[in-house]
Amino acid sequence: MEEKDMFKDEPKLDTPFYLVLGVLLLLLINNLNVDYAVVLQKDNLQIPNWYLILLFALDTLAIVSLVGIYFFRKIALYLFSVFVMVHFVIHLNYLSTFLYTDVFILFFFIGIGLFVFIPKWKYFK
Repeated sequence: MEEKDMFKDEPKLDTPFYLVLGVLLLLLINNLNVDYAVVLQKDNLQIPNWYLILLFALDTLAIVSLVGIYFFRKIALYLFSVFVMVHFVIHLNYLSTFLYTDVFILFFFIGIGLFVFIPKWKYFK
């Protein structure tokens, strides 16, 4: 039986690609805002500085992985979901807060983003 390439005419960059990256970036900026709210409450909650540095480092790495996705790097696709999941788990375990933004980022990335990225897999290095 002959295999058919269903995505052979898929353009490299198109509007859904830009829209998904834009929405993910907007959600990550919202995540930065949530982390900044934690910074404002660090004295009341007695949060150590290493925790805040880790939160902002994970946010920054997630944004860098979005840039990697824009430049079609396979490792960036894998690392994006890992960074967001670790950010969610750290918030859940240390501050006992359930971040809906992290859950929605993962839902949007897996549920909608991969529908845009998988047809372009042949362009990823």
